[in-house]
Amino acid sequence: DDFWLHDPSLSPERWVQVLRARGISGGIIVGLMDENRLPATILPAIREFPFVVTGVRTREPELSFACTDHHMVAVRAFEKVLELGWRRPGLVLDPKIDALVEHRFSAGYRTGQEAVPAARRLKPFTLIEAARRDLEIFRDWLRREKPDAIFCLYREVKDWIEECGWRVPENVALIQYEWREDAPDWSGMNQHNDLAGQAAVDMLVGMVHRGEKGPPPFPMATLISPTWVEARGRTPKPTGRP
Repeated sequence: DDFWLHDPSLSPERWVQVLRARGISGGIIVGLMDENRLPATILPAIREFPFVVTGVRTREPELSFACTDHHMVAVRAFEKVLELGWRRPGLVLDPKIDALVEHRFSAGYRTGQEAVPAARRLKPFTLIEAARRDLEIFRDWLRREKPDAIFCLYREVKDWIEECGWRVPENVALIQYEWREDAPDWSGMNQHNDLAGQAAVDMLVGMVHRGEKGPPPFPMATLISPTWVEARGRTPKPTGRP
């Protein structure tokens, strides 16, 4: 059975009634993209049934969860880019997304920067909403930081770069923190979200068998290691900035 967390017809009492009436033993919460705090309406159900979260760690309440290791996504992407010969990797990241994963993307990026001299440690670009309104903000960062590779989560970054007169991948390579099968022309990190889902099911089944319910006193985490995926063919090395 599928439910929407913010369904206005599901009051706190109704959540519990519906789960009991349908013989549901527990739940998996997916798709938290705006915040990692659950709506108050579902809290009574969480106290009565075991729940596991996928994708992110929740606050208020804290629940056991399964997700990709976001910190290692950034660290291993940085290591791979250096291995392939890039010297000035930059980061374009929405601070809201970074906050949702408890700043593990930016922390992993800064960890990767420890392997390069201070002169080649670029300041991340985080003014995503401002750049959507005024591309000059991104253009200024591009000119100032001079990256030869960029880690990002958004396809629109390619459009921004090309509008600034740079070419992808000739002048700058784009590396996705979340590689997708529908974008085989990009290199990036496969987060294996399908495996995170499987792990969440395993966690929930165990909780049901043990008769657990309510927010655990010590939430458990299952982290899935990411893997590098090469672009179709091979990621070309940049030939230099325009």
